Amino acid sequence: MPQAQETSTGLYEQMREKLAHVVPDVELRYKAELAHKINILKKERNAVVLGHNYMEPALYNSIPDFTGDSLELCRQAAKTTADIIVFCGVRFMAETAKILNPEKTVLIPSPRAGCSLAQSITAADVRELKARFPGVPVVTYVNTYADVKAESDICCTSGNAAKVVESLGAERVIFLPDEFLARNVARETGRKIIFPTRTPRSAEGERPDSLEYQMIGWQGRCEVHEKFTVQDITDIRRQFPDVVVLAHPECSPEVVDASDFSGSTAAMIAYVENTRAPRYLLLTECSMGDNIAAANPRKEMLRLCSVRCPHMNEITLEQTLAALEQTRYVVEVPEDIRLRALSAVQRMIAIG
Repeated sequence: MPQAQETSTGLYEQMREKLAHVVPDVELRYKAELAHKINILKKERNAVVLGHNYMEPALYNSIPDFTGDSLELCRQAAKTTADIIVFCGVRFMAETAKILNPEKTVLIPSPRAGCSLAQSITAADVRELKARFPGVPVVTYVNTYADVKAESDICCTSGNAAKVVESLGAERVIFLPDEFLARNVARETGRKIIFPTRTPRSAEGERPDSLEYQMIGWQGRCEVHEKFTVQDITDIRRQFPDVVVLAHPECSPEVVDASDFSGSTAAMIAYVENTRAPRYLLLTECSMGDNIAAANPRKEMLRLCSVRCPHMNEITLEQTLAALEQTRYVVEVPEDIRLRALSAVQRMIAIG
């Protein structure tokens, strides 16, 4: 129909204005057509699309009703009035939306959108830790599956992890599952951390039953952020001495130390928007770097994009369109698990 074609053309023009220096034009034209169809279906089916910051630029800048990091998308999921939630992110995020909205249909465009961190720990692992350290509260990173959240006292994101730990007022805290985030939080909060879960002695050479610790960690890692090294930063600074380096707190403490700023995806976006550095280097997922570059065309962004998250990369416009057309890949969480996980998630959202 002529009106539909005009709307599709208008969407292409909007995408081109923002993404012409990031995405080839032939790709933009094709993806604008897909995005147009999705936007029509959203209205017909009373659906809302949530898009994580790691979505590829053409998707991120066309179909989401809300974009952001895990915490922001949790907030939006908690208050949506839509009948269908399409989560353009990985499975643990879609599960969190279902935990908050048991009466709504939650879709994930690809069943293969997992997460190395979420896969690094099980509910049984958490129960074993709780038995080994009785009475110690469990803080679980939101990058975990629902059954792990159900074994936890409170969840956190990379942006509020230190605040969550301190909010408990506990002598000791179990913090799961990201090793590097745990180490960074331990340093920020002045706590000594041990990792008794995988080896008989922690990395510091202490016995796990030592009294000289305040945090118990787990040795899970993000397969993207663990690849960045101090040598990467040294090499970039040698060529661009005035570069400002931003690192995600899932990077190693050594990388965070060598950087100029460390924060959640939302904090990194705000930093670039609100400062006037001559150039920036983001040590994080590739598509997020593209999205920040697209939103800040007058700022010079250096590229060190060696890793695209393979799980986030499973979410495409094609898959999202099929999800809405076929109501496919419905996310379910057993009610007993959902109710126990809900408390931990709601506590995280309340802290903000």
